[in-house]
Amino acid sequence: MSAAAGLGAVALAAALLVNGSSVVVTAVAGVVAGLIAAVSLLVGSVRAARRSRRRSSSLRWLAFGAVTWVAGVGVRPLADGTPFVLTFADVLLLVGTLLLAFGSGRTARRPAYGSSLLQYVAGAYLSAASLFTICWVLLLAPIYAKADEPTSLASPVLCLLATCAVAPAVLAARSPERRAGLAALAVLGTITVDEFATSIGRATASEGPPLVVGMLAPVAFLLLAATPWSSRTRARQASPAAAVVVDGAPLALVAVATVVVAVRALAGWPQPLTPMLPVVAGSVMLVLLVKVFFLDLSTTSMRATLESGERRLIQLAENAGDVVLVVDHDGLIQEIGSDVEAMYGYTPQELVGQTVFGYLHSEDVPALQAALRAMTTEDDSSPDRLGACRVSCRVRAADGTWRPAESVATRHPREAEDLVLISTRDVSDQVALRNQVAHLTFHDGVTGLPNRAYFEERTREVLAHRGAARMAVVFIDLDGFTGVNDSVGHASGDYLLSQAARRLRAAVNSDDTLARWGGDEFAVLLESGGAGGSGAAAEAQSAIDLAERLVRAVSSEPFRVADRDIALTASVGVAFAEEGVPAGDLIRNADVAMTRAKELGGRRVEVFAAHMHADVVRRLELAADLQRALLAEQFAVEYQPVVDLATSRVTAVEALVRWWSGGAFVPPQQFLGAAEDTGLIVPLGEWILREACREVAAWRASAWDIGLSLNLSSRQITAPRFVETVEAALAESGLPASALTLEVIEEMLVEDAEEVIARLSSLRALGVRLAIDDFGTGYASLALLRQLPVDMIKIDPSFVSGLGCDETLTLLTRTIVRLGHDLGLIVVAEGIERPEQLELLREMGCTRGQGYLVARPMAARGVDSLMRTNCTPLQNTA
Repeated sequence: MSAAAGLGAVALAAALLVNGSSVVVTAVAGVVAGLIAAVSLLVGSVRAARRSRRRSSSLRWLAFGAVTWVAGVGVRPLADGTPFVLTFADVLLLVGTLLLAFGSGRTARRPAYGSSLLQYVAGAYLSAASLFTICWVLLLAPIYAKADEPTSLASPVLCLLATCAVAPAVLAARSPERRAGLAALAVLGTITVDEFATSIGRATASEGPPLVVGMLAPVAFLLLAATPWSSRTRARQASPAAAVVVDGAPLALVAVATVVVAVRALAGWPQPLTPMLPVVAGSVMLVLLVKVFFLDLSTTSMRATLESGERRLIQLAENAGDVVLVVDHDGLIQEIGSDVEAMYGYTPQELVGQTVFGYLHSEDVPALQAALRAMTTEDDSSPDRLGACRVSCRVRAADGTWRPAESVATRHPREAEDLVLISTRDVSDQVALRNQVAHLTFHDGVTGLPNRAYFEERTREVLAHRGAARMAVVFIDLDGFTGVNDSVGHASGDYLLSQAARRLRAAVNSDDTLARWGGDEFAVLLESGGAGGSGAAAEAQSAIDLAERLVRAVSSEPFRVADRDIALTASVGVAFAEEGVPAGDLIRNADVAMTRAKELGGRRVEVFAAHMHADVVRRLELAADLQRALLAEQFAVEYQPVVDLATSRVTAVEALVRWWSGGAFVPPQQFLGAAEDTGLIVPLGEWILREACREVAAWRASAWDIGLSLNLSSRQITAPRFVETVEAALAESGLPASALTLEVIEEMLVEDAEEVIARLSSLRALGVRLAIDDFGTGYASLALLRQLPVDMIKIDPSFVSGLGCDETLTLLTRTIVRLGHDLGLIVVAEGIERPEQLELLREMGCTRGQGYLVARPMAARGVDSLMRTNCTPLQNTA
């Protein structure tokens, strides 16, 4: 490259010595500008390589082209006048121009638009031929007609072809080196203009192109030299508009050239017609014909592809089970697939020519009409025009049934007709499945009744629309149902629930909602039986009457399950709607009233009152306080002595739990029930057992022969590892098992009798004594006394309280004492508060007793004092 530049510089120096005309000035300017551009492009290429670790090949090609062109410009003043068509300088100029064109094309990096190579070459040739024709007719033809000898136009024509070849790609590209490409394209354009001017100068034997024309190329090279140092542009996608302009430019130039030739022909040619123009025009026509031919082939191929795609689309839809039909904007069926016969029972011949609206449900017709209007509007840019639309509809089948379907309508233009393609799918199975899922979501699978979710939603809806007036909620619970599953199994239990649901449904009004709330609970929403509005009392009584009917419906006759009769009763709670009470609270109130009815023994109706909810809240708070008290050790044990009525000697103590909450005494009757319900009685009872065993064992270690009596609840006895807990407490304290007496009430021997008797028998085997507390008030039979080896019976205080004033109670007490003696049991009378009671019990032969007359419950210190005095005489302790 340096040798070529040196050759150009030497030739230019020789030319300056010979001639100092404007040609040489423009040549000098071109050489200097070209060298500057070459150096700038090479340095820019190296700089780009350092920045991105790759060299910019387009800049290097442009640099090589600039150097080669500089060499040609430098040699041209010496080569002028040689008898060759193309001089050595012209060859260098052409090579440099081609290198510049190649480098300019490389800046585009990829095709600027989607034309094929043949289309691209044809467009470039048409542009070049049209420009040459315009220049020839307007400028070159008169000059060459007067020339003494012809001058070659090979160099400018080749430059023109090179420029037109790269111009579309550079103009439409959006690459990072687009500025360098545009500058290089400007250089090519100025070189082409300069070459045409040089050829004209040779034809007219003038000095060369004017100075202004000659300076265009140096200026363009200077612009090219500046591009590597400008900020790089970010690559963007080619604009569709640019592609349209580039594709349409060749045809526009052909049209302009045709107009110019026609006008010139009409005005008359001033010189004979040269062969060059017909040759160029003929080549243009040939290229246009080839372009039209390939365009037709492309159009035919696209049409075939479109038709094939349409056929495949229809076939795919039909294979998927859809019915495909083509309609016009009035809904008239033009075509329809053969699958319509299998799906709906119609033949295609029956439907073609009919309107599609005649086979749709009248409620679904407006939606499809609106969709067709939106897709067939004349204005493509209208916001109401749709490309596709989904419509849910019901289609009448040939058998008269309505089948749900989903249709997708799309535009289907064909041969100037604005048609619509509709693909319809039968979704009967999906709709049936959705309905089934919805039913299962809001209905109970066992009884078929609405479930809890439906009932809550319906209550909210009715309360929101109708208010509290004329509305009530009834809750029903089947008493004793828990034992059904345990005795006959869950399947039979479900069958019993279904029978109960049928009975309840028969008792409920058709306007009201009966639902299964869960388990063995049902709920009724009375939408016209509340406590508001006129006749509130009558409507409230109507709701209560319904609740009583529900009780009778359940308990009127036994249920027949698993070849046996099962008698159940019902506990029913009623809650009336009130202003400001939300649906959730109304349902809760009915549940609270039902729970209250169950607590009172069942088979009854309870109407909700405000204190019921307060009691529930208080029980919950009490349970939480109990748990905290157990952790904080707020409980204490007091002992009530049991004495021998004959000797006044303390034989045992009964352990009683006491609770001091914040320094205040809480009576046992207020918290023992809550402890039993919540299960806290189990850890509380274990603590009392360990504490009392430890204390009594210490007294016995002091040579005091004393026993311990402790009450048990059903929760404690049925708790896991209860027997092991008692055994561990005895072992830890060292208290003999025979010194411990565990008391149970009679009801516990009836409820869960087998498990309770088994546990108590295990304790008896350890040596622990057993006692029946409150004997005579429960349901225990003599047979249970035979099954369970009891050591002691305790007469209920209600019998002792009537001694001396109620002959019946006195007789019953005497009978219990005699029965105990006959069975060899120790008899303890509880609740001795008056001296006459004590005397009668001694007369009856009752051996032991306890009560306020004997000794009040006391702390361990009080028992110590009592034991030291060896039990003060009874008459002095009153």
